[in-house]
Amino acid sequence: MKKTILFSALFFGSLIFAQKQTPVLGGDRDVHGCIGSAGYTYSQLRNDCIKTFNQKIKLKEVNSDKSYTSMTAVIFNKNMKKVEIFIPDGNAKSIILDKEGKEKVWKSGAHIKDSYVLTPYKKSYQIKKNDVVIYQ
Repeated sequence: MKKTILFSALFFGSLIFAQKQTPVLGGDRDVHGCIGSAGYTYSQLRNDCIKTFNQKIKLKEVNSDKSYTSMTAVIFNKNMKKVEIFIPDGNAKSIILDKEGKEKVWKSGAHIKDSYVLTPYKKSYQIKKNDVVIYQ
């Protein structure tokens, strides 16, 4: 009888523990209220939650040594003086680049460890990280 009670207690205890560990869908809101499990990421330029994979400009990773290829989204503000890029493997969720002069070149500021540059490429754009093309 004692064994039955002990095993029952262990069984029900493990069920309760498992329920506490199961994540709730949509329960992963970030500090901005964006739900990552639903595909939302916070955009600094839009000041809103967006789905990067639904954006008009998407660039593909080049020269990847991984078994998969990642994509990044590019979002311009209305006057095209700032652009936001979403680099999947970076520390920040996104990086803001500023337009330099009258040319179509957007660069990251000195506050970022690595140097990022967005330039036109064929009929789209390319992103360089420390002078190496990483997306186009």
